[in-house]
Amino acid sequence: MQKSAVFVPHFHWDREWYEPFQVFRHRLVAALDSVLEAAEADPDFRFTVDGQMAAIEDYLEMRPENRDRVAALVASGRLAIGPWLILLDEFLCSGETIVRNLRMGWEAAARLGGPMPIGYLPDMFGHIAQMPQILARAGIAHAALWRGVPGTVEGHAFRWRAPDGSEVRTEFLFDGYDNGLDVLLVPDRIGPALGEYARATAGRWGGDPVLAMAGTDHNAPDPRLASWLRRASGEQHAITVATLDEYIRTHVRDEVSTVITGELRSHVRGNILPGVLSVRFGLKQRMAVAERTVDHAERMNALWSGQGAGPFLSLAWHKIIESTAHDSVVGSGTDETCDQVEARLAEAAQAARAVRDAALAAPAARVPGDAHLVANPLPFPRSALVEVDVAAPERGSALAATGADGSVRPVQLVSEAPTVLSDERMDASHLERVLRRIHRRELFGRLIDRYDIAPHSLVFHLAEVPTAGPFDLMVLRREVAEAAVAHPGQWRVATLEEARATALVPVAVPASGLASFRVGPSDGSAAPVAPARASATARTLSNHLVEAVIAADGTLDVTGADGTVLRGVGRLVDGGDRGDSYNYAPPAHDTLVSRPTQVTVEPLESGPLRARTRVTRVYEWPAALSDDRDLRGERTVPTPVETLVEVRAGEPFVRLTTAFLNQSADHRLRLHVPLPEPATVSASAGQFAVTERGLTAEGGWGEYPLPTFPASSFVSAGAATVLLDHCGEYELVDEGGELALTLLRAIGSISVNIHPLRDEPAASEIPAPGAQELGVRIENRIAVLPSARGWQAAGAVALAEEFRNDVLVVRGSAPVGGQLPPDACGVRVEGEDVLVSCVRRVADDERGGGTEVRLAAMSDAGTSVRVTGDFTEAATVDLLGRPLGAEPVPDGLELALGPWEIRTVVLR
Repeated sequence: MQKSAVFVPHFHWDREWYEPFQVFRHRLVAALDSVLEAAEADPDFRFTVDGQMAAIEDYLEMRPENRDRVAALVASGRLAIGPWLILLDEFLCSGETIVRNLRMGWEAAARLGGPMPIGYLPDMFGHIAQMPQILARAGIAHAALWRGVPGTVEGHAFRWRAPDGSEVRTEFLFDGYDNGLDVLLVPDRIGPALGEYARATAGRWGGDPVLAMAGTDHNAPDPRLASWLRRASGEQHAITVATLDEYIRTHVRDEVSTVITGELRSHVRGNILPGVLSVRFGLKQRMAVAERTVDHAERMNALWSGQGAGPFLSLAWHKIIESTAHDSVVGSGTDETCDQVEARLAEAAQAARAVRDAALAAPAARVPGDAHLVANPLPFPRSALVEVDVAAPERGSALAATGADGSVRPVQLVSEAPTVLSDERMDASHLERVLRRIHRRELFGRLIDRYDIAPHSLVFHLAEVPTAGPFDLMVLRREVAEAAVAHPGQWRVATLEEARATALVPVAVPASGLASFRVGPSDGSAAPVAPARASATARTLSNHLVEAVIAADGTLDVTGADGTVLRGVGRLVDGGDRGDSYNYAPPAHDTLVSRPTQVTVEPLESGPLRARTRVTRVYEWPAALSDDRDLRGERTVPTPVETLVEVRAGEPFVRLTTAFLNQSADHRLRLHVPLPEPATVSASAGQFAVTERGLTAEGGWGEYPLPTFPASSFVSAGAATVLLDHCGEYELVDEGGELALTLLRAIGSISVNIHPLRDEPAASEIPAPGAQELGVRIENRIAVLPSARGWQAAGAVALAEEFRNDVLVVRGSAPVGGQLPPDACGVRVEGEDVLVSCVRRVADDERGGGTEVRLAAMSDAGTSVRVTGDFTEAATVDLLGRPLGAEPVPDGLELALGPWEIRTVVLR
């Protein structure tokens, strides 16, 4: 009986990994040169470019003369490109970044003839729950992937369903994306080898042809591949060469009965390498900073600036998306590769920051120079606590902040700066040298308000905002020169700054809006702090919504507004790690360190707006593993771990910042949150979804299924919800009794050949000493929210957004003493459990400019949403920006979002 097979020539291209990007690009150029030559020489040749446009863009930057050759092959259907810009790690970036990845890749492929309409995800380390909806809302009906598929899938395809009900037919690459290579090992025996493979996997294919993915990492197929396959095709085997798109569209049945809902993180048919969630946490933190900065830049630019900043924002997004590659942000590359990723993310944040600051310069120009402007990047009103530098009050007096509406609020002083910046003695002949420090009016980072010249004395008085009128440097030079001649000998030169202080100011800011305030001497009319004022005693911090009591061992007993008590919060547990960048592995005879040798408690601020206490615990951590990697070494290093405990007025959670200088290698440190009652499930917020997980993971394949899972903005179990500022890793331990969050995993190799929890190496055993994080200050920021009714009743979606997204504060630049401008409101979104992932300016050739707003219902009940702002028209668009239909806006935009639905609208 004849068995048909479809061979898909391709390569999988890790843009950077065990070699840095430019080294891999050199190979890429040679590989794609070979592909173009093979395709042009043989009409039967087809090639699928790994589903990502980055490979094409990187190639054409070196071979711009080949652009028309690439476009011709795409137009003929023999070269499949896109739809992604890059093959990403789906769990280590935001949902918005995934959407932009798809959109930028689709647009780049369209410019070369059109993208492959397949959600190709061949080598990601698991897949997010909402990927089917993201694909479907971009008009993509098919996906193809390998890792993470559960054992219930018996065929080569299944229906993958997102939490909202969206589905895509998914091709399961159950033997990996290189399953056809073994068949091709001996070109003269392709027919018999294909027969053996077809018989061995017959239960998977049913009546469909065998899909033979003919490609691997970083190598082009042999140019003779098509001719080999022609020779092998005959009575025994009907062999076709196709792109992946052609295989799915023309060679397989669409009717698939198996349905899988939600995320794919099973180990049963392939390693998902979960340790990448926790290695090189600095990269995860920098990814979160870059994503937040570009998001804020887009929002400020769309709402408060008339400047076109598209190229800078595109640059920032491109660099972020490049860095999401599944061997980039995961930290599984060499040190030089990870250094490059870090630099790229820094560039993205810098470009975005420039746009953000320029956008705020326009409204700041309407705020007097002795006042501050506050911008709220979130589309709901909030009361924020801002920290600003102000003129210190006279001894015994207080300060207050006045808003544009005349309201007066109390101010909390947290520190005062020194006023003497320099006090020197020098000969009169050297006074000219002092003047070289002055740049126009700036001296030591401040501005010269006035100066006093007397015999043998020159005193500069500096201010942040001068009030003494104009300053003429040429006049100063002449006066100093004359005084030096008139009074030779020793002079005293002093530089004095006006008394400055750091103040905390409560500011009410409208949705996506602007507010301003001025700090000055209090006249006693300041409104009292709200009942939920913050206070601190020697070991207790409270604001009447939440209380934290510091125990003798440095942990916290945290009591929530509903009376829920979490005891022992912040317990640190350090253990050995003999694994690698892909998988954690404890030594066979591990030594866990959880008790500090010394605990000190230092109150820092006592309220009423913010209370802070520093808890320092000293631990004796082993310096490294011993020569026997199944034992930790005997030498220990005393390591102080500082925990800043903070409670703010009106917030129902306790903020914790842990920091330490890492001096130990080969170890994992976790922060524990004990639960009042054991939990059987956890829930973490990620990419447009909150995903529930149990206490175990599905195993198989040779990788031990550790139940460590990803979390992005918060994780919840039982009565504890923990808010996060970057993607990370957690686990429910002690049979559900404690929630453990990884703070550091220090290892020294990309992969290890012999791994106790993984059968096969994930890569070569290449040293990565930088992943030990030795000599690096490790800092993590979280917030603990107690609530007996769980994350949804506690409002965790909105609170996580407030925790992650500080308001933006800039000093005004209008003349000092002027009137404060009225508060301004931007786009406002009202609704329960609704996430707004973007507010940005878009342009349409037919309709002109508009503001794109992306919303997601973060619950299984859906939500009603009301959007208001300065617009008179609204339209729903898909994730690629294509219009789907107009929306009525009689008095704001009313939307009913289904459970977990992602909706994009454009407002005009």
